[in-house]
Amino acid sequence: MKSRALNTIRGLAAGLAASAIAAVLAAGFAGPAQASGEAVALPSESWTFDGPFGKFDPAQLQRGYQVYKEVCANCHSMKLVKFRNLAEPGGPGFTEEQVKVLAAEYQVTDGPNEDGDMFERDGKPFDSFVSPFANDNAARASNNGALPPDFSVLVKARPNGANYIYGLLTGYHEEPPHGVELREGMYYNDYFAGHQIAMAPPLSEEAVDYTDGSPMTVEQYARDVVSFMTWAAEPKLVERKRMGLQVTIFLIVFAGLMYFTKKQVWRNVEH
Repeated sequence: MKSRALNTIRGLAAGLAASAIAAVLAAGFAGPAQASGEAVALPSESWTFDGPFGKFDPAQLQRGYQVYKEVCANCHSMKLVKFRNLAEPGGPGFTEEQVKVLAAEYQVTDGPNEDGDMFERDGKPFDSFVSPFANDNAARASNNGALPPDFSVLVKARPNGANYIYGLLTGYHEEPPHGVELREGMYYNDYFAGHQIAMAPPLSEEAVDYTDGSPMTVEQYARDVVSFMTWAAEPKLVERKRMGLQVTIFLIVFAGLMYFTKKQVWRNVEH
């Protein structure tokens, strides 16, 4: 019996020792790999929608839509966003008439008609944003085999999404750092994993003509389109925060009422 117990203890000790050695070796291999990646801390921007009382700036969302429409929409879809969403409370603040005009700028495939044929028509507010490519294969063929991600909820699909996408858009270098060799067709970016990205720098100074006097810089374009993408991913953000504040206030008041009710009910009972 004692011999069996000793063997069991020895087996456990050997297992723990092996695990410890494996952990040390893994750490040894992981260290240089991480160092070679030269990870850069993401920028920490101040966003109007941050915090419990944060909200979207309609003017910024309208500029962000303009950047998306004139630049990003050439490659990236937003299949989950409809034109009518642009006029909803808490969003860009377009009027219903403006939304009709914006939607009509696009041709949408509809049908079938009475003859069973598909046909083209002007976009309507109830239509989703029109995708730049007919299908994924067409998108890959136009982008060297890479499939541009849909922008609908991309901000929520990335850790620290708003800051990550802002960093990605502003993190390009005209030339890679000394000693870094780029593969053919790749661009150097501080914040992309591995620092080599197939997407060319999408933004440049004065690429989009703002009419409200806002700076026409890469940084401003990036802030505006990231804010628009955040709204697209969370269109009810402001409403949700308002509801959360109301619920919090209710719970505080309710807890206070319950406390004083308990004191009143048990005031004559000795404890």
